[in-house]
Amino acid sequence: MSGSESETARAPAELPAHLRPFDATALTLYALVVGSWGFSWIALRMQLGVVAPEVSLLWRFLLAGAVMWCWVLGTRQQIVFPARLHAAFVAVGVTMFSFNFIMYYYGGMTIPSGLLAVAFSLAAVGNPLMAALFLRQPIAPRVALGGLLGVIGVAALYWPEIAGSGFSLAAAKGLVLCLLGTLSFSTGNIVSGLIGSRGVPLIPAITWSMSYGVVFLFGLSLAQGHAFIIEPNLRYLGSLVFLAIVASIIAFAAYIGLLRRIGPGRAGYATVMFPIAALSASTVLEGYSWTLIAAFGAALALAGNLVVLRNPKSAD
Repeated sequence: MSGSESETARAPAELPAHLRPFDATALTLYALVVGSWGFSWIALRMQLGVVAPEVSLLWRFLLAGAVMWCWVLGTRQQIVFPARLHAAFVAVGVTMFSFNFIMYYYGGMTIPSGLLAVAFSLAAVGNPLMAALFLRQPIAPRVALGGLLGVIGVAALYWPEIAGSGFSLAAAKGLVLCLLGTLSFSTGNIVSGLIGSRGVPLIPAITWSMSYGVVFLFGLSLAQGHAFIIEPNLRYLGSLVFLAIVASIIAFAAYIGLLRRIGPGRAGYATVMFPIAALSASTVLEGYSWTLIAAFGAALALAGNLVVLRNPKSAD
């Protein structure tokens, strides 16, 4: 039996994450991520206007963090970890639970949502590249191919909006901010994967990371002189609760669990799929009309999804 065959013959739990099969549990986690984040775009738009983005994010993760601490303490899970792990929690808190969102809030003010979706879908390419660079995981050709198909598919999906928007210096700056947000997100993916490889329980890891993200957001908001206000209406408060509970607790727990289960390369493809979920939601809620090129883009992204998520036969 060859080395690669003996690797894949081991029990799934013994395999490296990027070689584990995409099983029913992984499918459930994947569906939770795509569905939750797909609808989060609509809720995010409801947050814009009166309250500064940093403050809205602060309220979101403060609420989510409070629920997480109740969960951890109520179930008596481990909360004491060595200092080196807290450094990793801080890194995830800053990269995944604060900085990347800030970049997208401000970047999204000057570029169309189509470019926003394309920029975030690049995590499907960024994740395996970062895993290769920092975790020494080989880039499987099928993951690279699927990620490329997915990004092209998302670009085609949103092409009419992108092509009709024009491109100014402000839009270029916005796109750079969004790309920085994607890089931040992918960095957080890698650090989170390292935390999981050290056997740290999922929920306490998220709780500590989210808490450090809240501290970062509070300090940044304070330094920028933002008013710590809440818009007192059902639209803002309802979207805040949805973003805190569904898009933060449920989606991030599912996504980080997915990272641990199948590795950052394949898990990152969720960033391609949730723009499709967002447009599907927009079709029902906002009357979005599908075009031929949009349908082609969706089909291309779905094809990439099948390529990326099929169960690996080797380390290819």
